[in-house]
Amino acid sequence: MKSAKPAIIDRFDRLILRELLDDARISNQTLSERVGLSPSPCLRRLRRLEEKGVIAGYRATIDEESVGLPFSVFLSIKLERQIDSSLSQFETEIMRHPEVVDCWLMTGDNDYLLRVLASGLQDYETFLTGTLTKIPGVASIQSSVSLRRVKAANPSVAG
Repeated sequence: MKSAKPAIIDRFDRLILRELLDDARISNQTLSERVGLSPSPCLRRLRRLEEKGVIAGYRATIDEESVGLPFSVFLSIKLERQIDSSLSQFETEIMRHPEVVDCWLMTGDNDYLLRVLASGLQDYETFLTGTLTKIPGVASIQSSVSLRRVKAANPSVAG
């Protein structure tokens, strides 16, 4: 369960996190050797980081192009009204669509920033016109097509 306040992490915790960011499938034995702890204390620290919510989960990083989704589009969405019920309704609807891989509630001129994956322009157009424009309360949609990713990084655990 995630803690309400930030967890206090020390140098060994940071070393463990760095190693897991490089390889989440690392064995506890190898992890303990790399961070300079014996296996039992290393495993206890790992479990504590999980329990405190510092480690929120483990997942594979998928190459989007190799699974037929090389087309990333960023969408700025403005709603007609920015009240709780409208925000909640939009978020509930967005959660139903696997094409939307990121959705952020924003400050500024637009209410949401989405990243949508598609196999190409026609696939994206089908999602846009067949799904997104039909969500109640959407006032405007601005699309920006990604040319290429310049940087993708995990959060820094330096400190």
